[in-house]
Amino acid sequence: MATSKKQISKVRAPVTTLPKSNDVELSKQKPAVGFIGLGIMGSAMSMNLVKAGFHVYGFDPSPKQQKLMKKEGIDIQASASDVAAKATHILLSLPSVPALISVAQDIANSAKKGTVVAELGTLPGEAKEAARAILASKEITLLDCPLSGTGAQAKTKDLVVYASGDKKAIQNMTAVFEGFARAIYNIGEFGQGMKMKLVANHLVAIHNVASAEAILLGVQMGLDANQIVEVIGNSAGSSRMFQVRGPSMANRTWGEATMKIDVWNKDMHLISGAIESYAVPAPVFASCIPVYNAANALGHAKDDTAVVYKVLENWATPMPTKNSKKSKKKSKK
Repeated sequence: MATSKKQISKVRAPVTTLPKSNDVELSKQKPAVGFIGLGIMGSAMSMNLVKAGFHVYGFDPSPKQQKLMKKEGIDIQASASDVAAKATHILLSLPSVPALISVAQDIANSAKKGTVVAELGTLPGEAKEAARAILASKEITLLDCPLSGTGAQAKTKDLVVYASGDKKAIQNMTAVFEGFARAIYNIGEFGQGMKMKLVANHLVAIHNVASAEAILLGVQMGLDANQIVEVIGNSAGSSRMFQVRGPSMANRTWGEATMKIDVWNKDMHLISGAIESYAVPAPVFASCIPVYNAANALGHAKDDTAVVYKVLENWATPMPTKNSKKSKKKSKK
């Protein structure tokens, strides 16, 4: 995030919780929504928008996703340009910087003036600024609106929107955001949303590994993993990540990914860059990095980040069982 330390004070502006859409004149009628990027997050959000009564035009480069989403009521289009030509409110859930720039160019060439686009991903601020400039040249507004929540949370509308950018454009999008999120915050000027997202993900990185470490400690002491998740999940030591990822760790279901290790490592890189840029001491975050790197190196790139439990389990010294103790006694004899 290429911003100077002198600009830090701007982050301290009061955060605004947006009014419900029925208080916003622009959202009395539900607009047609475009959704580009129908992966783990995008598919869940677009389905919730359909359930909320929106007509959703969607596009994803994967034929498999196109087929799946068509069955869920998404009006699948042949390209991002086709989506942009039909919707005045567009949501982007994209995996990379090249994808963002390419889609921004497609939207600029096809969308109507006045269209509002919300970029929902965790991508570098510089890339979002570049996409913003491309769209602004055609009088299209881009908002920086990263999300707090996993793919599993997206399915239940348990997401929080960190909206930043033009205030009127954010209000214009409020009804759409409410179709897939439980809370929307106006963080301030464009780019502040990503800064808040990095703070959130910094904590997610730590709490995820801490949850795995705690569950493994309990298991090594002879406790049942699912009982740990149930009891601690309702205790003072719990966290949102413990509640979300703990069940996957206990039941070893990290193969059902809601946030893949390879995608998460991109987020870790962005957090590390921010920490370095602002010279923030971060020993706890630093201690998590080797765990995620090990998960990737051990072939878990496509598994959920809950797989850090498996990494720690592999590093742990196996506890001796009763049978192993008896065999050792016999061998001594």
